[in-house]
Amino acid sequence: MPDFLLPDLGEGLDEAEVIAWRVQAGDHVTVDQVIAEVETAKAVVELPVPYAGVVTALHAEPGSTVSVGQPLITVTADDPATGFREPGVVVPGQAAAADAVAGGGEASGSVLVGYGTTATAARRRRGRRRVTGGAPPASAPSFRVAVISPLVRKQARDAGLDLAGLTGTGPAGVVSRQDVRRAVAERAERADSTERRIPLRGARRAAAEHVTRSRREIPEATVWVDVDATALVEARRELNTRDPARPVSLLALLARFAVLGLRRYPELNARVERDEIVVPGRIHLGFAAQTEHGLVVPVVHDAHLLSTRDLSARLAERTAAARERRLSPADLAGGTFTVNNYGVFGVDGSAAIINHPEVAILGLGRVIDRPWVVDGQLAVRKVAELTLAFDHRACDGGTAGGFLRYVADCVESPVAAMGDM
Repeated sequence: MPDFLLPDLGEGLDEAEVIAWRVQAGDHVTVDQVIAEVETAKAVVELPVPYAGVVTALHAEPGSTVSVGQPLITVTADDPATGFREPGVVVPGQAAAADAVAGGGEASGSVLVGYGTTATAARRRRGRRRVTGGAPPASAPSFRVAVISPLVRKQARDAGLDLAGLTGTGPAGVVSRQDVRRAVAERAERADSTERRIPLRGARRAAAEHVTRSRREIPEATVWVDVDATALVEARRELNTRDPARPVSLLALLARFAVLGLRRYPELNARVERDEIVVPGRIHLGFAAQTEHGLVVPVVHDAHLLSTRDLSARLAERTAAARERRLSPADLAGGTFTVNNYGVFGVDGSAAIINHPEVAILGLGRVIDRPWVVDGQLAVRKVAELTLAFDHRACDGGTAGGFLRYVADCVESPVAAMGDM
């Protein structure tokens, strides 16, 4: 009936207070089962037991202080014929050293080194020899092991480490908590050193230079508004039900409303050239398209001349061409305004970078169910966020806010917006 001694809890701590027992006398315990909570000067620790068997005695009351090496509980072996064998790891070449620490013994026998101080380990070793009646039976496996503290085993298990692969620096090669921490740190260092280098060239380099120039040259500002998109979602469903062969996307509806808004607020369909703001008479609508090769902005030229269904078809064609890398340089040039549906990424909003030399970009976030007040009553509606980033040189907040409010009104009342289409 070996005693389970309070192990060395590290950090120079030599005692702990028993906070609570998780087991009582007569309970059956398994290896590494938590049997008590103890508190040191630094933390509360859950203490696992290194034996399997029946608890026959508790040696401390809750609230009492126990020194390292003093007994906590006594456990009776499940099989008295073979006694106890603490879980361990094979440490080649350590058997002789372990025996020396534990009080001698044959190198080919069961070398079971406990945790705690060398003296307590030796005492527990001698105690186990008395229980088993000397040398282990011939049928017992031959261990060349340094048994690890349950706390160390748990620490290694939580970190996903194989103790058999660690080199112990404790007495007789016992693996300590410091050894586990060092292994974890070394693994993290190796992971950090496994870096990838992606060449910034081709389309990726061009995009990087483009957004850098935009941030450097454009004094941008951002405005946003939440909108009730319930009617918009329903309008799209009805359109696609009526003519499923020519579907309309949410991006196409947003693009159509943006074109209408730009007719009212043409300053946002412009570019800044030196000391002039140039406002073209045509709307060439760019849209952000994410591909495996990076973000590109195809352009639908003369978008103001297209119907909603034609605009949707053109957007779909450009998207497919972008993903298949079939876009020509002309398909990516000449944009005067950009729309972006970043809701497909599951996000609500974005302070997007303006597509230089344009002066504004309009974005739509995800459309999700949210509580919304309708006619003084709380209801669940389809709600989304509209965001407009604009060049403050081209217009002020009044113009930007007016444009965004107009588009928001179109989203909330698409039937009313048809009067301007």
